[in-house]
Amino acid sequence: MSNSSASSTTTIRLSDELKERIASAAARSGKTPHSFILEAIAEKAEQEEARAAFDKEADARFANIVASGKTVPWKEARAYLQQRLAGQQPPRPAPLKKRA
Repeated sequence: MSNSSASSTTTIRLSDELKERIASAAARSGKTPHSFILEAIAEKAEQEEARAAFDKEADARFANIVASGKTVPWKEARAYLQQRLAGQQPPRPAPLKKRA
């Protein structure tokens, strides 16, 4: 988590139940409630940023498939991935032109 040198105050309203849960969780992790909340917000923002980057990459790859008409059959992709998981270095499967 990166810390910015500039900061501002934002007010959030928490139910008493959530406030108690945060205080308990913060105490268990050895943090102040304030620190716990900041870390939780930063973590959630990072997750959303990663998801947005994933979606952008998926859209770009799909656009490439549509433009080129080439893709790797699932059977070949799966075999390649299984070999990689087994620690092997198989050649990447060659993309094939999709059949219409």
